[in-house]
Amino acid sequence: MTTAIQPMTLEDYLNHDLGSDSFYELVNGELVEMPSESDLNHLIAIALMFAFGQFVPSFLLRNKTEIVVSGSRATTRVPDLMVLTEKLAEALTGSTRSIVLLDMPSPLLVVEVASPGTDRANRDYRYKRSEYAARGILEYWIADPIAAQVTVLTLVSGLYEAAVFKGNEAVVSPIFPALTLTAEQVLQPGGQSL
Repeated sequence: MTTAIQPMTLEDYLNHDLGSDSFYELVNGELVEMPSESDLNHLIAIALMFAFGQFVPSFLLRNKTEIVVSGSRATTRVPDLMVLTEKLAEALTGSTRSIVLLDMPSPLLVVEVASPGTDRANRDYRYKRSEYAARGILEYWIADPIAAQVTVLTLVSGLYEAAVFKGNEAVVSPIFPALTLTAEQVLQPGGQSL
């Protein structure tokens, strides 16, 4: 006997008790457990948080805050790092869950640190790219230690334009033009000081 599983709505997801400390994303109405991150991925996210913290107050930085994105069915993502606008930080004030809902302003920037896995290219470079663009996020970074590159996607007329940085190339951020990091510094945060 086959039992059809009804996709979750966003409301179902927000009210669902997952009963564990695992991280989940809601992808097209289905709960997807996120694999645990490598230590390098955590270091990259933390180092970038410190780097962006030179340009914005700490209350505008978030780690592992959920964001609802558009999709054929309810979808949430959990970027490794988010830089908020002041209006978004204000909208999150007092909320019982750190989640950016569709009726809230979009963050300025999100960072995904690519994790190993067979679906990495689709997940970070394709699906999240279109979801974050549809959400109106001005800049989306993919720090990819596996490919040894940092991709900065800049929103132009509703679509992302990509710039790829490797090795000692300076990573260029239109939102943070004074940021002085090379791709190598982003991808090997313990090897060099930021």
